Amino acid sequence: MIRIFNHYVSRTGFILLLLEVLILHGTASMVLLLWGGMPQPPKSVYLAGLVFAFVNVFSMSALGMYQQQIRQDLRAVLARVPPAFVLGFVMMVALMHLVPGIGFGRSAGIAFMLGGAGVMLTRVLLFTSSQSNILVERLILIGGGALALECMEVAATRNGPRRFEVVGCVPMPGEQRCVPASKVLAPGETLLAMARRLGAHELVVSVGDRRNGAYPVRELLDCVLGGVRVTDAAAFFEREASQIRVDSLQPSYLIYGGGFDQSFFRAFVKRSFDLLASAAICAATLPVMLVAALCIVLEDGGPVIFRQERVGKHGRRFQVLKFRSMGVDAERDGTPRWATAADPRVTRVGYWLRKLRVDELPQMINVFRGEMSFVGPRPERAYFVEQLSGAIAYYDVRHSIKPGITGLAQVRYQYGASVDDAVRKLQYDLYYVKNNSLFLDLLILIDTVQVVISGKGAR
Repeated sequence: MIRIFNHYVSRTGFILLLLEVLILHGTASMVLLLWGGMPQPPKSVYLAGLVFAFVNVFSMSALGMYQQQIRQDLRAVLARVPPAFVLGFVMMVALMHLVPGIGFGRSAGIAFMLGGAGVMLTRVLLFTSSQSNILVERLILIGGGALALECMEVAATRNGPRRFEVVGCVPMPGEQRCVPASKVLAPGETLLAMARRLGAHELVVSVGDRRNGAYPVRELLDCVLGGVRVTDAAAFFEREASQIRVDSLQPSYLIYGGGFDQSFFRAFVKRSFDLLASAAICAATLPVMLVAALCIVLEDGGPVIFRQERVGKHGRRFQVLKFRSMGVDAERDGTPRWATAADPRVTRVGYWLRKLRVDELPQMINVFRGEMSFVGPRPERAYFVEQLSGAIAYYDVRHSIKPGITGLAQVRYQYGASVDDAVRKLQYDLYYVKNNSLFLDLLILIDTVQVVISGKGAR
């Protein structure tokens, strides 16, 4: 993994992205020069090729082709290429009408066919190489308790080109063993000798209690000096799962682990991004919002906008705005309830508003007011915040920044409807609060497009 603006990105995925940008740019430039139909100034060819590449990369990202969380076979990977390039073609045609200088004319179809073929070939080569053991990283876990078992589960479910193999665990004295007996490594040699014998690339320290005198500090130092990476379990979760696990989190990790950028420059960049993104989406979705409002009125004649108190930055309360997707008397008894699958309170129009995330669009007004950001932890109701703050450690950390219309938890996890779901979503929220940047905001925005297209997680 490599770290870009505090966010961990797969090295293989990053190389794949660069290769595909080069292939798409080269394809577009070649098509313009050979079949463009008119002489093209070098600057125009370069600009058109760059726009062509980024439009198609965006469309592939929107269909989840750069996500590392989903393990797919080759057919599933290649099946996404045609729809992605169809979406890219539609976007490119719209862009050519807005910016005539980047037009391809009749050669656009050739550029898209050759570009799609180049992407397919690149994916085939990557998939073939990922089936070998070259991209498999071998891990040794220091510890054999519940934390080590969690690390094993993350390693086993790690998807994408780079995969992990846990070659064994080194249990600590006095620790209750939770890992399978087949994974326990017999003592008798140093950690460095063991790592070299087993071909391990990294040691993950997954010991819950490090005050034990048997904790091998000196041996871990020897491993670092001997060229074997040593990683703390909290950093492993953050790097590989984009989560900060609250059940095994040490306060010192949050204090000394870096991140949590609250500088004036970051605030200025984030506010500018919020306003630009919200204004652009408002302009693009205005016809959709007008149709949604009309459908709500026609269904039951009730109010179009639903207002509900939510908890924002530093615990301040505000009224969040949404298109009403439930009946007028959805909570007639006055008791807040989690939304459930096939919730009977949701109207027929509301079902589609939620499915397509159209019900969230009025929250742009909350962004313009400064109550919310475009990207951030989702704002929760005060009733649930009081419950969750008492039950979940570090829950209030998510209130150190403005809540968002979309967020990392929304694109990585299903709709939350329980305390357990809240814990899992908090782990993504903590990661975002710690590592938030414009780069991560853009990635979440692209993932949000994919979630809207696929309809994942709606209730």
